[in-house]
Amino acid sequence: MRDMLLIGLYALVAGGVVGLAGAGILRLLRGRSILLHVLVLLTVTVLAVVVGVATVARAMFLSPHDLWVVLVTVSASAVISLAVGAVFGSRLAASAVWAQAARDRERRLEAGRRELVAWVSHDLRTPLAGLRAMAEALEDRIIDDPATVAEYHRRIRVESDRMAQLVDDLFELSRIHAGALRLVPTTVPLRDIVSDAIAGVAPLAAGRRIRLVAADSGWPSVRAGERELARVVSNLLVNSVRYTPEDGTVHIAAGHERDSVWLAVSDTCGGIPEQDLDRVFDVAFRGERARTPGAVGSGGGGGLGLAIVRGLVEAHGGRVDVRNTVRGCQFEVRLPAATGRA
Repeated sequence: MRDMLLIGLYALVAGGVVGLAGAGILRLLRGRSILLHVLVLLTVTVLAVVVGVATVARAMFLSPHDLWVVLVTVSASAVISLAVGAVFGSRLAASAVWAQAARDRERRLEAGRRELVAWVSHDLRTPLAGLRAMAEALEDRIIDDPATVAEYHRRIRVESDRMAQLVDDLFELSRIHAGALRLVPTTVPLRDIVSDAIAGVAPLAAGRRIRLVAADSGWPSVRAGERELARVVSNLLVNSVRYTPEDGTVHIAAGHERDSVWLAVSDTCGGIPEQDLDRVFDVAFRGERARTPGAVGSGGGGGLGLAIVRGLVEAHGGRVDVRNTVRGCQFEVRLPAATGRA
């Protein structure tokens, strides 16, 4: 009985020394990766067993041959244990990282949804209050001057158009997020899409004295849904016009590289803060903090335009990026190319 107590004591002391050393190492490795912690923990555990067995075998005065047999056997088992532990430990670490990333993404999405609800509520409540006031004034005949009545009618139409555009943006975004977007890809001449988009944005640009400049050549064809691509180009142009100060310039160009087509919209907005570059395509992110203060004109969007751009571009298997330039910023879209040029 006394020998068994001594053997247990030897094994406990040897394992305890290794365990304390391992605890110190783990303390020093705070903040490192989960996989590294798992590997250190497995190594400490297996090493504690090996050291405990070796100490007990040594205390039992085994012959050198028998001692080597014990050490080889324990070492082989330790190697197998470490190998298995490393494989499953890496999987566990990867699962933990993915789970944390999923939680972070869910929190960001939830914050985006709350922000979107707040923006949409504001953007709908304000024009609705104005529409109601103007409708009541017209109904009660408080306003009877023909010029004022005509102005009220014009403002009612403008506000109705704004709300219709916001509802349309919400519907488009919901289709993208729900996976209900069904593309009908065709070979589209990019020059035609850009020409139509410029014609649609021209009144807004003229009101802010902003010049729209398109490249004279280099326009390729692209394989894409025509309606969706037109929405992408239009949203990018409207975004640049809205955030560019008066008397500024918005330039649009395109080109062909190997198997992809690029489209770049550059403006003179003054640039985007570096910390906001990754957020400009988020839902409900607006440019007041991201562009030149006070550059946003009346009738700004609901913070959905660039989110729709990213969703539509990614649905085509492409990508959209933004970077700062000397005088402003540049949005670049890359899509799969169609055969031939326009």
